[in-house]
Order: sequence, then structure tokens, then C-alpha cells
Amino acid sequence: MKIALVQINPIIGDFKVNCQKIRKYSEEALSRGCGLVIFPELAVSGYPPQDLLERHSFLVDHDNAVERLIGELPAIDVMFGCIEQRHVERGKALYNSAIAVRRGKIVFRARKQLLPAYNVFDETRYFEPGPPPGLYEVGGLSFGVTICEDAWHHEIGEYDKAPIDELFASALSVDKRIDALINISASPFQRGKELLRKQIFGSICRSFEVPFLYVNQVGGQDSLLFDGRSHLLNRGGETTAQSLGFQEDLLVIETEGWQGEMHASAEVDEIASIYEGLVMGVRDYVGKCGFSSAVLGLSGGIDSALTAVIAVDALGAENVLGVGMPSMYSAEESLADARQLAANLGCNFSTIPIKNLFESFKVSLAGQFKDLPEDLAEQNLQARIRGNLLMALSNKFGHLLLTTGNKSEMAVGYCTLYGDMSGGLAVISDVPKQLVYELARYVNRNGEIIPARTIVRAPTAELKPDQRDQDDLPPYDTLDQVLELHLEKGLGLQEIVTHGFAEEIVRDILRRIRINEYKRKQAPMGLKVTSKAFGYGRRYPNVQNYRE
Repeated sequence: MKIALVQINPIIGDFKVNCQKIRKYSEEALSRGCGLVIFPELAVSGYPPQDLLERHSFLVDHDNAVERLIGELPAIDVMFGCIEQRHVERGKALYNSAIAVRRGKIVFRARKQLLPAYNVFDETRYFEPGPPPGLYEVGGLSFGVTICEDAWHHEIGEYDKAPIDELFASALSVDKRIDALINISASPFQRGKELLRKQIFGSICRSFEVPFLYVNQVGGQDSLLFDGRSHLLNRGGETTAQSLGFQEDLLVIETEGWQGEMHASAEVDEIASIYEGLVMGVRDYVGKCGFSSAVLGLSGGIDSALTAVIAVDALGAENVLGVGMPSMYSAEESLADARQLAANLGCNFSTIPIKNLFESFKVSLAGQFKDLPEDLAEQNLQARIRGNLLMALSNKFGHLLLTTGNKSEMAVGYCTLYGDMSGGLAVISDVPKQLVYELARYVNRNGEIIPARTIVRAPTAELKPDQRDQDDLPPYDTLDQVLELHLEKGLGLQEIVTHGFAEEIVRDILRRIRINEYKRKQAPMGLKVTSKAFGYGRRYPNVQNYRE
């Protein structure tokens, strides 16, 4: 039997579009001789719908869409993820379900048993854990069906249920054989995730001596990036069919020998994946929010350069406006490099000097600032002038303003509220500075797009004479290592010090992270590429007095 694994890019709550995709790909799967087509978790609603699940009208419209879809599907078994209402007095009102439809009837149901409630996940807020399902039978084969987290129980280590173990135990008790496992997912991308997935799924294959069919959502949904990369692993845990990353795809596999199409390499280039994810994230956020173009400030620095390249790849050069806004502190080479980058990309470029505006503000503030030396107030004023100019262009021409700050700066507050933090999407706010350099080198792998001088010049905000980032911050290689240990590994002060870092440096970094929580709460949404990003997956109070 042929089976199609289909990763779609849904729009949350757009039931019509999402169901059209399910129907279209089901028809394509039938035309290619498939007996079964499988779609991702919550394919009808898109994942994650969050508090839309608390709206009765949303649930009614969802159920109506599912009912219509069931009646419109072609003569092929179709499995997809959807919401099911429980209509009970106790427990949560919803299941996160997988259903299989055959000729207008639901012939199989599985309800998600393990509901993640960590990091960016909060499924226990909405869903009730499901009971163990039976086996799904089609084409003379019996499948165990799981939904996303159900296959991660050994890795996460916080569940008292093991759904896959229980599936096999239940089948054995009634003398049934499981021929393969199906896992429908909406599993967000992060650095290193693909390798971890295949390690977990491969271990399951070897332990139970069954193939593993994995179907994942693709697309950007707010800050989350879904990479797709659906695949088939054989009994030995080897990849024998592989979908593309970061785009919709239909992958056909054969149950005879458990082989299939290889649309991409089974191995992942991590830097390429991060870059492709950011491009997809910008394209989907801009498009799904109803925009078609973007504007950003081009300083001649590496952060804005990388952001501009990503924007052009996502939206097309004709839909990106870069703006140089030099001051009296800007080096000539900064504006020259910004202009050269725009020329290399073929995007639009404008220059708006801010010297006169800055002087006008200083005149207006002269009475209040009298006899006081220039300090951060004047530096931040320049950033806020630039932010206002970019927002004016955004408002006038309908561009989405992209901010260009990296994770290292965001972590320690090396950014200006209502200045360079102004905008609608923070493209690289989860990309540490050292990774920014790796991505810039990746961009230039086939020739110079980002000017070489931009990459080798010492980073500078150019808000005062002869300014360098390292005058105010630890070296970025040190800063990024400490941030990873603290933010992603969860280590405290003394634990980080044992990794060879000076206590006074670590203490200062942790202090800066703590006191700048209020800034980050007011920052634009950012695209998540690491295991712990600033945003709703990291929930710290603004007002707290814990010190390490």
C-alpha cells in the first residue's frame, strides 16, 4: 500500500483555507495511488490556537468545518488532527484528536494522552488527556497512532504514562500485531531539534521493531517556526523517506519494504535550517498578518544586514525598504556599507540624516538638561528619532517594520525602548551574536552579499564618538556562552562560574538580564530558534527581588 505523508502550512482559525488544503492534497494522494493520506496535528484549526479554544463560536465553526470536510473528501482513508468537544461536566471540555475518515465516515479516533505544559506549550489549559486508543486498520495493516508528545514520554521525563509502551502491551494482550506507528505532530523548530527527534523515534523503532511514520506541521505561527521535515524511519531507525523542510510537501511511501521518496537529505545542516526557518517565519508573519512589504533601518552593521537579507529572501527585493539614518557619530563606511548591501540585494534604499532632528530635540530640552553632560539620554534620543522615522514610513506606506536586535543585546538590555526596539516583528531576537556571524558567513557562502567590512568591523551603536559594543558589554563569545548556560540550560551563578567564567562577569550579566525584563515585555514578537527564547515560553515577573 502507498501512504502519503502531507505537511501543510495552516493559518490558525482559517478553517476554509485549511480544509481546502486537506481536500486538495487528499485528491493528489488518491491520484498517486495511495490508500491512506496523513496530515498533521490540529490540521483543521492550525496549531496552536491558544485562547481561541475558549470561544464557543470558534468551536462551533471548527466542528462545522470538520463535518463539511468529511463529506467532501475523496475515496481514500484520510487521517488528520482536529479538536473534539467532550460535552461533560468534569475535566476540560476538549480533546486534541486524530481521526481517520473513510468514505464519509469516521472509522478511527485517537486522543492525545500527554499534554505538554512547559516552555511554549500550555495544552493542559485547554485539553483533557485522552484514553488509550485502539489500533487503526487499513489495507491489511494495523497501526498504532500517537499525537506529538505521546512519542516523547521517555525524553521529557515528567509523565507517568508511556503511550507507546501501553499500545504494544494492549495489542499483545489481545494477540494483535502492530505493523507500524503513526505520529501526527505540530512540533516547533529549534536548533538541534531534528537530530533529537530522530534519536527518539529511532530508539522507538529499534525497541519495538516497527517503522515510524512522522507527519509534522510546517509554517510560521506567531513566534513559532514549524519545520515540517516529515519522514519515515524503518525498523532499524534509519530514514527511508524524507520531506522538505520549511515548506509544504507531499511524500509518498510504500509499506512494501517501508521505503519512500527522498525529497531532502536525511541529514540537517543546522545553520542552513536556522536561516531557512527565519526566512519562512518572516514570510508567514508578514503575509498572514495581511502585509506585503517591510521596512527596516540599515546601519551598516551586521545585525541589520542579516535581517535585510532574510527579509529580501522572504518577501522579494521589491518589497523591502532599507533606510540609512546617519548622525554626526556615524562613520562614512557605515552608510557606504548599508548602501552597498542594498545594491547587492537589489532592494530599495533611502537616506534620512538625523543630525538636524537631534539638534532640534536638544534645543527643546536645553532648559531641562542645562549644565548636565551628555549621557545615555542623548544616546537613546537618537535611537528614538530613528524609531519614529521608521514607524512614520511604516504608517504612511503600509510596510511592516522589522527590528534588528539580536538575542545577546535583548538579554542584557543593550537596546532602546521605543527606539531600535520599535516595530512589528523582531526577526533575530532569538539569535545570539555569535550565531549572527555564522549566519552572515552562510549568506556569503557563494559570494559577497553582506559586505565583508560589515562582518569584520567591531560592532558599534554609533551613538557617541568612538563607541564600541565591547566598551559596555563583555566579549560576545563570553556573553553568549553565559547566556546559553543561564537561559537554555537553566544554570545559576555558581554553576556557571564552575564552567570557567569570572564570577563578577557572570553576576553582572545576570543582573542585566534581571533588570531588563520590563524592556523585553514591551518588545515586538520574535522568531524562536533556540530552546528558550524571550517571549511567552519564558515567564518571569518584572517586579521581583531574587538575587543569586
